[in-house]
Amino acid sequence: MSGSGPQHLTGARQRDVVLQWNDVVLEAIRRSTLGPPMVARALAIVHTCMYDAWAAYDAVASGTQLGANLRRPSRERSPEHKSEALSVAAYRALVDLFPAQQSLFDGLMTRLGYDPLDTTTDPTTPTGVGNAACAAVLAFRHADGSNQLGMINGAAPYSDYTGYVPVNTPTLINDPNRWQPITFVDGRTPAFLAPHWGLVEPFAVPPDASVRPAPPALYPDARYVRQAKALLRISARLTDRQKMISEYWADGPSSELPPGHWNLLAQLVARRDHHSLDEQVKLFFLLNNALFDASISVWECKRFYDYVRPITAIRFLFAGHQVEAWGGPFEGTQTIDGGTWLPYQRGTFLTPPFPEYVSGHSTFSAASAEILKRFTGSDAFGAAVALAPGSSRIEPGLTPRHRVVLFWPTFSAAAAEAGLSRRYGGIHFRDGDLEGRALGRRVAALVWQKAQILFASSPQPRSIH
Repeated sequence: MSGSGPQHLTGARQRDVVLQWNDVVLEAIRRSTLGPPMVARALAIVHTCMYDAWAAYDAVASGTQLGANLRRPSRERSPEHKSEALSVAAYRALVDLFPAQQSLFDGLMTRLGYDPLDTTTDPTTPTGVGNAACAAVLAFRHADGSNQLGMINGAAPYSDYTGYVPVNTPTLINDPNRWQPITFVDGRTPAFLAPHWGLVEPFAVPPDASVRPAPPALYPDARYVRQAKALLRISARLTDRQKMISEYWADGPSSELPPGHWNLLAQLVARRDHHSLDEQVKLFFLLNNALFDASISVWECKRFYDYVRPITAIRFLFAGHQVEAWGGPFEGTQTIDGGTWLPYQRGTFLTPPFPEYVSGHSTFSAASAEILKRFTGSDAFGAAVALAPGSSRIEPGLTPRHRVVLFWPTFSAAAAEAGLSRRYGGIHFRDGDLEGRALGRRVAALVWQKAQILFASSPQPRSIH
């Protein structure tokens, strides 16, 4: 079937085959229970497999695992062959990452006209190239320290093998500088998600502490108290717009999560700029490896500092003291005991189950914005979203009272709003946000630099103006 399928792909459908596979990855993520770092890795693996298969049909680009060993002669470098090879590679990667959702992936393969049962690795065929390219990437990634298969410790997929134990318990703060597990209203007390993730093999970030941010403020330093008071002021003065910014960027359970959100924004850019198939392959390869390396750098930092979340710090500092703050859903600003303070979040997910410093949202977003800025040659974005009255999931029917429009003139503005949203939501302190943004930009620069070497002398994206 590999010889007949590509004829079905013409024009825009052929160009947008990358976006079709990206959509399928995002849907698989929504149906899964993976956390942000695992989601970033999954996106990177799928788009790396696609890139490596595509590279076999480029004149100069090298694959990440097999280099130029799969290079096909110029007479075979057609859009049809590229589309088939990268589709097969994406399919194999997705089945490996989300085996329970194979029917979803089979559906797209069938619609595109390709045979999901064809496992040939004959490099003279596009299907063979796709299978071979993906197999090499998966072999490497199965041993990257993520514990995807649970083989390191003989336990569940992606489970921790470092023996992490929190210093604090859900009911006792032994150290106000350290992370505390939080019990949600449904009785769950999630453990630290993936404390081993800083040990995962990155794409471009060096395996040392060179990108790690400086330490956060520690109790009893005055900065520690100031950052908590700053969040209390935000909490007491939350506007409808701030609440909706917090909710729009939340990307919690059953969503595509922060890495997936930025893939949706990148799709807007690819369509806005009428990117070719080749450009789409490169853009999503760059974006998702930046998100992947960001996940490793963020989680290394979170594990290293094991830093306290606002919900713990504020309750510790102000228990027994009357403070002005958001009083809970539909309650507005109230005078409450600081020991009962709540972030602007749903009760079933009060705070993400991992340490505060630095903000994953801020790092993911800044890294993504930097890649999009470099790839397009401009920071100009111009996207917007309208949020209807009463559309809040935390205060449905009440918030916002009037239509709220979020507009991002630049990629940087969108990233800044995403980072700030975590302060509005009571999830992160100012330093966790700003240091995360800086980390994201550092990570993106390293990923960009390595990718240019792989792209070799291929036509490069325009320089920033």
